[in-house]
Amino acid sequence: MDNSPSKKVWLKFKRNKFAFGGLIFILLLMLMGILGYLIMPDDSPSANVQRVQIAKLKPGTQFRFLIIERYDHIKKVGFFERMLNGQKPNFKSIPITSYRIENNHVFVTEYIGEDEKAEERKYELKDLCQSCVLPSKIGTPQAIFEEQNIYTQTFLLGTDIYGRDLLSRLILGIRVSLSVGLMAVLISLFIGVTLGAVAGYFGGRIDAAISWFMNVVWSLPSLLLVIAISFALGKGFWQIFIAVGLSTWVDVARLVRGQVMALKEVEFVEAARALGFGTARTIIKHILPNIAGPILVVASSNFASAILLETGLSFLGFGAQPPMPSWGSMIKEHYGYIIMDAAYLAILPGLAIMLTVYAFNVLAIGLRDAFDVKGQNVTV
Repeated sequence: MDNSPSKKVWLKFKRNKFAFGGLIFILLLMLMGILGYLIMPDDSPSANVQRVQIAKLKPGTQFRFLIIERYDHIKKVGFFERMLNGQKPNFKSIPITSYRIENNHVFVTEYIGEDEKAEERKYELKDLCQSCVLPSKIGTPQAIFEEQNIYTQTFLLGTDIYGRDLLSRLILGIRVSLSVGLMAVLISLFIGVTLGAVAGYFGGRIDAAISWFMNVVWSLPSLLLVIAISFALGKGFWQIFIAVGLSTWVDVARLVRGQVMALKEVEFVEAARALGFGTARTIIKHILPNIAGPILVVASSNFASAILLETGLSFLGFGAQPPMPSWGSMIKEHYGYIIMDAAYLAILPGLAIMLTVYAFNVLAIGLRDAFDVKGQNVTV
């Protein structure tokens, strides 16, 4: 039977149903974020196909579309490129309510709104479907036209104010939130662990100077600090990584400092010094592995904080820039519809933020209990 400490931690963590459920939810989000365009109804770059005439469709609405133009110069991309960046549409389509074919002409009634009456438009059949006017053994011109130029799309979560598929943009927003959270946590861990370990191990004036700097940063409101850094670096995606990471390292540093101060006097650290090991090796090889549990807990908590900061920045216009979808910017675009009949436009991204942050918080609590660090200076 495996009685290793990691096995005991895992078994203890699994007994916490909420924490384990949070981990499963986060893993599902990561899988959806990685697959991205492969599972999105709208796989165009940034899920940005706009059809203003079908804006604010209710969830579950189904529409028929007519392909009126094809772009032969746009080629299909490979599997991995499509997964990462999407596929540019190679056709143009319009939503329709009805159509009919008469004498090599197609008469189409385009959908232009619920209360609007559209006139029939006439197209040449050969302009829309070249193979429909050629002799064919496949079927009638009507059947060929329906197969090649008519398709139906279901908008499971409706459309936004620009007629874009809301489900696709929510899925793509996962990438923004999780990537910002991951990079911000890595930056905060690098800075926090380094400064905290140095301050805790050496003490004295070095500890006093680093502690003073931590207290100064700690006293600044996180969102204002991130906005100030964003002003300095400019608006953009990678700037958010740096801005959020630079604002969340203090709690990591405070935790590591306290843990290192408690461990630097124990026997195995004294033995490492007696054997002549250097300071860097003593800290990296002997001290940090013994405080990995508390660091993992605070990193999980910081992940949730980073997502909240990113959504706040996007809401204020400093985060991911249009047309890249972000949960915060989606709320900004639609919060005015909360008191109208399209409240779901703002509620759905808000719900995504709430569930993701809650999942990371219960994961942090579960890790705290599993590592048994309740009595230590860990903020969750």
